[in-house]
Amino acid sequence: MDCIEFSSESPYELLLKAAFLIPTSHYFLGVLFLLCVFLYHFVEIHFFQDLFTAFRGQPVSLTFNHSSELYQEVVSKCKILHGRYLSTPWLCSPHIQTAFLQFFGRAPVCNYRRQIFRTSDGGTIALDWLSNADVKKPAVERFDGFHSDDKGPIMVVIPGLTSDSDSAYIKHLAFKMAKSGWNVVVSNHRGLGGVSITSDCFYNAGWTEDARKVIDHLHTQYPQTPLFVVGTSIGANVLVKYLGEEGVNTAIVGAAAICSPWDLLIGDRFIKRRLVQRFYDRALSIGLKDYAKLHQTTWSRLADWEGIAKSRSIRDFDHHATRILANLETVDTYYRKASCTSYIGNVMVPLLCISSLDDPVCTREAIPWDECRANKNIVLATTHHGGHLAYFEGITAKSLWWVRAVEEYFRALKSSSLIHRENNTTVDSPLESSIDQAPYVNVREDGMITAFSNEPSGDAGSQQNEQLAEDDNAGDSVRGVNATVQQEETNATTQLDPAPKADFDAMMVPVKRCLNQLSRRSKISMWVLAYAAIITTLPILGSALPLFFKKKLRNIFSLSSPKR
Repeated sequence: MDCIEFSSESPYELLLKAAFLIPTSHYFLGVLFLLCVFLYHFVEIHFFQDLFTAFRGQPVSLTFNHSSELYQEVVSKCKILHGRYLSTPWLCSPHIQTAFLQFFGRAPVCNYRRQIFRTSDGGTIALDWLSNADVKKPAVERFDGFHSDDKGPIMVVIPGLTSDSDSAYIKHLAFKMAKSGWNVVVSNHRGLGGVSITSDCFYNAGWTEDARKVIDHLHTQYPQTPLFVVGTSIGANVLVKYLGEEGVNTAIVGAAAICSPWDLLIGDRFIKRRLVQRFYDRALSIGLKDYAKLHQTTWSRLADWEGIAKSRSIRDFDHHATRILANLETVDTYYRKASCTSYIGNVMVPLLCISSLDDPVCTREAIPWDECRANKNIVLATTHHGGHLAYFEGITAKSLWWVRAVEEYFRALKSSSLIHRENNTTVDSPLESSIDQAPYVNVREDGMITAFSNEPSGDAGSQQNEQLAEDDNAGDSVRGVNATVQQEETNATTQLDPAPKADFDAMMVPVKRCLNQLSRRSKISMWVLAYAAIITTLPILGSALPLFFKKKLRNIFSLSSPKR
């Protein structure tokens, strides 16, 4: 039997000796491998995922209402939105794509024509125009609009946070659309684009007044030209919020929101969650501080300049600056009020929303899937990859996928019947109840509640005219949809005066008027009102019927008793 000799050395000493026998180059390769695995997950590289799909890309996911005319007439014809998106192979990471867009971008040369727009409060907004003629033949002279002989539609661009017309992704969009025959106008935020702050008003994520004034100005100057709007990042939040505030009372016929943050409060929590997100938080705060330094005189007078200079995050800047200018108590209050999520249900304009599920700045957790699906006027397109506003494609990474998607969508929308119907009746109301969709609710003196909608219902025009005529005969006066609540209450009070007819007719006037108003806007409200009337009168009828029949029977017996 062989004998096994055991060494007296410690096993750890044996392992250490064996470790020294391994070449140093092998250790280097091992460390390099571990570093690559760490970076692969940390930077969220998806090269092998693309490799397993034979570099065909991932399909674009569309979320829309099944009865949406926008999808049936427009989006269904867009091949890009029904295709796949494959990022540039050597930019197969949302962080690499976003950084490449910021530092390189490969943007085309855009020779803008500048128009200075003055707001009513004394503010200055730089409108940078780019038309098809500017792309073909650069021009440098000052210009106050587009060429009079140019019949192309106008597309307004609302940039993102601290971005202007010189940003790479804005140039990609402007050049592509101008080359396709559009008149592009970039509405730079106040204090950006090389203009000074000339009032005590600054822009923020929920500030829609500048967009409203610019759109109204363009519609006044070019009333026969269709207006389209594209919002990017924070500009997308401003755009959706503006469309929700305006409803049908906007001159916009089509819009697109790209990489919107949707819910600023969720975004604030997300951007502090991981180490890689904190880099973006820090970078954006530096951009905000640089923006503030350009107008330090005004900022130091209106806000906490020391706090602004020490800000290390977006939330710090909003606490020391944005919150104070907005006259709000907390930053969370500002985020809640500025978020566009609560305005999605009121969007009445054909709207395409594009978001990336791996967006490192605007998290997928804030995407309002259900709200977009409930609104017939919205189509939400989501991709697995793309980064934040990057979406580079092709080997050379010279084009952005979302730019091509927006151009195809607007082209299909422009040639559709949706923008040729009067008063924006092309879009469907996202809510079915007329009481829910009305911005004004009027409580009458007789206890009735009436709701006034911003758009006519789907009933035939002849029925509406007949019902309006009945209201006029009963002593009604037509209310404008833009009237204030006080005016509506005053009209309702004057309309309660009975006409010189029988008492029964006078009593039925307000009832008929309320029934006509409700039935004119929603048949469902009519049935709900009838159901409520039956339920509320059953107790009264239950107690009144026995008394009524008892009195009738007593009269009958009293008449028959003398005959006996």
